[in-house]
Amino acid sequence: MLTTRLDTARIQAARRIIDPVFLHTPLYRCESLEPELGCAVSIKLETANPVRSFKGRGTELVASRLAEVGPPAVVCASAGNLGQALAWSGRGRGLDVTVVATRHATVAKLDRIRALGATLELVDGDHELARDRAAAIARQRGIRLFEDSLDIETCEGAATIGLELVDDPQSFDTVLVALGGGALATGVGHVLKELAPDVEVLCVQPLGAPAMTRSWHQRRVVTTESTNTIADGVAGRRPIPAVLDDLLVVADDAVLVRETSIIAGMRLLLDHAGLVAEPSAALGIAALLEDPDRFAGRHVVTVVCGSNVDATAYHRWVRPTRGRGW
Repeated sequence: MLTTRLDTARIQAARRIIDPVFLHTPLYRCESLEPELGCAVSIKLETANPVRSFKGRGTELVASRLAEVGPPAVVCASAGNLGQALAWSGRGRGLDVTVVATRHATVAKLDRIRALGATLELVDGDHELARDRAAAIARQRGIRLFEDSLDIETCEGAATIGLELVDDPQSFDTVLVALGGGALATGVGHVLKELAPDVEVLCVQPLGAPAMTRSWHQRRVVTTESTNTIADGVAGRRPIPAVLDDLLVVADDAVLVRETSIIAGMRLLLDHAGLVAEPSAALGIAALLEDPDRFAGRHVVTVVCGSNVDATAYHRWVRPTRGRGW
């Protein structure tokens, strides 16, 4: 039995609560990527839903429970995707949703949060300051503070992705998951280690935001003073101890990738899979690019976890290089 905060029976039950629009997302072999990457590659696509990310799986759980037992108001800190998802799930259940984000967050994400009816408060500084402000609002108003990765709903919602991977008839050797706060990695990792223990769970984080990866390798919480990455969705500085404890149980390895590899991964997903991926969603492809020998001969699944991008920045990242056409 795995010793984590997660429970497989609860994860299975979660599929009866989560809106079906977030479930049974596509999982398919993408052969056009394989000559570039040197291994068999399948994509688990978590962007074809109303909030364009996997986060709705977790927010559906918390919103459903708040609608039943209260309080009818909730606040979270978000780089953008969690806030959108909570706004969407809360709107359908009559919840008062407040999202705290940094002024430097992706504009498209902030606009979508507002459009979904949530109250948006912006702070100067980074995501960790947004977390502090959200906690203060919760105390002042006496409402639910919803914390990504710490609150089990975010992890067990994400874990339903793992159930879908295990249910699929195709076999695979490795699953690549983006690593930020840890909800996606611990959720998917928990299910795979319990139900498909031979599958390697490999977490991928940007070199410019390495706190959780360093913490995993040193087996203790390691914080950083700052972050420097375009992958805003995974740019945390202060790992949560309880989440690290879970990650140490379920992850086989954690690696760091360069910004140039993240951008190259975004280009490959666009050119060979027709997918718009935000930087965090291209981390798995970046890992394949940086260490092809490690994955040679394997069948790898990469979770494409979000597609919320600023159009101007995205086109700048993926624009053709000299001599390279669309």
